[in-house]
Amino acid sequence: MKPRVTVITLGVDNLEKSLVFYRGGLGLPTEGIVGEEFENGAVAFFDLQPGLKLAIWNRKDIAHEAKVTLSAPSTTEFTLGHNVNSKAEVDKVMEQAKQAGATITDPAHDTFWGGYSGHFQDPDGHLWEVVWNPQWDPIE
Repeated sequence: MKPRVTVITLGVDNLEKSLVFYRGGLGLPTEGIVGEEFENGAVAFFDLQPGLKLAIWNRKDIAHEAKVTLSAPSTTEFTLGHNVNSKAEVDKVMEQAKQAGATITDPAHDTFWGGYSGHFQDPDGHLWEVVWNPQWDPIE
């Protein structure tokens, strides 16, 4: 397997509500919900960077497709990291997420390792970290 990820899919409970959060609130580009003509097929894709997309898909439809039992969501299974170029940009993105309806779980702050970060949850509880790491090259 080549070390490459091309789509990150988040299971959501309300596709329309999550679409409003990610497109309207966070400003991620998308063509909206597609595949509604197929049973278990409605999904929305967001362009993140070249070669990487974020998808939102109903949790029950993911369970159906993958042939696994639908289980309770857990906010601590993983986090999505959004790296930015400055402390000010962390603050800006955190405020944008809050205005979009995110729950701020960890307000932006200086970290023990010399960076600056904060955490928020989307409407389905997915945990995002917005972070500035002074050891990394600027993000384009």
